[in-house]
Amino acid sequence: MIRVRVTSEAGANDLAPAVSALHQGGVVVFPTETFYGIAVDPRSALAVKRVFDIKRRGADHPLPLIASDLEQIVDHVGTMTPLAERLALLGWPGPLTLIIPASPRLCGDVHLSTGRVAVRVPGDRLARLLARSAGHAITSTSANVSGEPPASMPDEVVASIGSRIDVLIDTGTTPAGLPSTIVDATGDTPILVRAGVVPWERVLEFSK
Repeated sequence: MIRVRVTSEAGANDLAPAVSALHQGGVVVFPTETFYGIAVDPRSALAVKRVFDIKRRGADHPLPLIASDLEQIVDHVGTMTPLAERLALLGWPGPLTLIIPASPRLCGDVHLSTGRVAVRVPGDRLARLLARSAGHAITSTSANVSGEPPASMPDEVVASIGSRIDVLIDTGTTPAGLPSTIVDATGDTPILVRAGVVPWERVLEFSK
């Protein structure tokens, strides 16, 4: 495992080892605005399988994605419905995850072949920069074995899954806190899938 220690103000050059690993089907752990997350190329079946193996995650749990911006989502992730566009306009970048129709470019295991994928543009600048530098959206499931607490400190990542990842982007302790709010935006009306940072009442205001 390569451990890349950077500050939150790191540039694209600082992330070069992580981007190289992603392009080779590797597994990267990176900081988000809550906990550390696991990134792989969601178009690669082998890379996605590594995530499930590392987390010992059940085959019935899809993987959420993050993207650098709306354009990257349209290019690589899926279709932004009119509802998703309204929610994204007011809720991104930020802790609002939207379920949208999935692109056929994604590995089916990412969304369990349901044709619907969860994605957000995160508030964390470094997370957005990693996706932008990779040139595609990345997975963003928590960097821990399923059932264990999510990791907010890099040493927790090392102790839990360090031997099974390729690169750890270490910025120190992350803020932790509540997870993102997940909303099904595939239809005309928002459906709450998981409560989180963004209050449901605010989502309803966004959707108008």
